[in-house]
Amino acid sequence: MTATRPSSQPSIKSYLEYPRGGPTVLRIVLGTQLRRLRESCGISREAAGEAIRASHAKISRLELGRVGYKDRDVADLLTLYGVVDETERADFLALARQASTPGWWQRFGDVLPAWFETLLGLEEAASVIRTYEVQFVPGLLQTQDYARAVTRLGHPRASGVEIERRVALRMARQKLLTAPEAPRVWAVMDEAALRRPLGGTDVMRAQLEHLLEVAALPNVTLQIAPFSVGGLAAAGGPITILRFQEPDLPDIVYLEQLTSALYLDKQDDVDNYLAVMDRLCAEAEPPARTPRFLREILEQLK
Repeated sequence: MTATRPSSQPSIKSYLEYPRGGPTVLRIVLGTQLRRLRESCGISREAAGEAIRASHAKISRLELGRVGYKDRDVADLLTLYGVVDETERADFLALARQASTPGWWQRFGDVLPAWFETLLGLEEAASVIRTYEVQFVPGLLQTQDYARAVTRLGHPRASGVEIERRVALRMARQKLLTAPEAPRVWAVMDEAALRRPLGGTDVMRAQLEHLLEVAALPNVTLQIAPFSVGGLAAAGGPITILRFQEPDLPDIVYLEQLTSALYLDKQDDVDNYLAVMDRLCAEAEPPARTPRFLREILEQLK
């Protein structure tokens, strides 16, 4: 029996012709397509693992897009799933090769943890990035000097060279904001992040002025949650939610920790965090108030 993809789903060829987001996203797309084929055939992960001389755990990682693909593994899985059309097989294999090509961030491999690499790929593919920050200005909105101060705080034992490499990575990441088809970025910041003079008064002043400029971009919405709000719906830590236009990519919640991160894509989890984010946006000052709020803080800096 030849397995077929539901007609409502985009074809593999569509991703070959219009890939967006680099290898990270293409791995997720390919994994999703292979999972659908396996499930449509009623084949277990254990059986699929045996077909490629691996464990069911590897199949799970492949289907989640967590690892790269070998041509032989993809070819064997397609055979197992009954995909015999040579054109379709060629498209799958071509996507697997594209998914294995290095992203722009690979040149920062010496300072780039694997768990953060995933976020960079997802950001590039996202149509909407919603984020809430408690302690710091969001990374996509930081100035170079502010980013340097944040990096030194988080990596106190790092050498000067390593610090500069990490800052350069963050600056390269920010090119996303003004790229063609840039995502919409909707950020909510706690007032505490703006009041804490990280890096000193001059650095903070420049950072606030930069936020005024960024808030004027057509694809950026910036809100501030003032101290007067009291308790907030997201008390506890920062949240980022990424949304995609591609049907094969579900909304993903990114929760960064000290030395790792969580990526949540189960619908219940995503719905809970979306509700929290909506409440944060409702509790925060409206976007139209942001420039005035920032200028008031700037005037208070000495």
